[in-house]
Amino acid sequence: MKVFATFDQQDSGNVSYGAWIDEQRRFVKTAGPVDDPAHAARVALLRNAVAIARTITHRALPVLHRVIESPGGPQLVYDWFDGELVGVPRAQRDDPASSYARFRALPAEMIAAALTTIYELHVELARAGWIAVDFYDGCLMYDFTSHELRVIDLDHYHRGPFTNTMGRMYGSTRFMAPEEFELGARIDERTTVFNLGRAALVFLGERATPPQLAAATRACSPDPAGRFSSVADFVAAWSR
Repeated sequence: MKVFATFDQQDSGNVSYGAWIDEQRRFVKTAGPVDDPAHAARVALLRNAVAIARTITHRALPVLHRVIESPGGPQLVYDWFDGELVGVPRAQRDDPASSYARFRALPAEMIAAALTTIYELHVELARAGWIAVDFYDGCLMYDFTSHELRVIDLDHYHRGPFTNTMGRMYGSTRFMAPEEFELGARIDERTTVFNLGRAALVFLGERATPPQLAAATRACSPDPAGRFSSVADFVAAWSR
């Protein structure tokens, strides 16, 4: 393995690498320093990411080629993707040169196509029982040349509905549902529906077609009962 890039300044604490393995470029994700008190928690999240990769196959998910067990925990070896992270620090969002601003400046049809890819992936995730947690623009990579998109870092996704035991959960406020701030609230597929609806409003806004805007607005109802009951129902309305 020959490392050509190191990513060690992540909020998560994970340390990742771009590396040549078997004459192929790969992305290798690790749990970071073993002496960090949060190391064990990051190992658990990496194993959760492996469970997702072994449950779902979709073009928007980087292929997980292998898991290498090491004294520092699992090392996840993924496809390399020549895209840019859509999420950037708040201070850079208005910079026309930032990946975030460039993505939002794409023609509406291209943004809608990227959103549809994200939504179709989440239909499959929901069918397999996965609930979105910590989904935001930092989970999206986009290749501005090929116009391909990948969804990454789904480590916090949860198998099945659960109770919010944190109060404010992980994530970006711009994408989070009200129940993700409420201790004791139920987090379920309707929460994922809200997250996905917010993605449409953040990236496309009023450039959406009337049916798309109506679907996204309903998806973002503050009351979960007012939203679509499933990701599939939301995507069906969005597609109309």
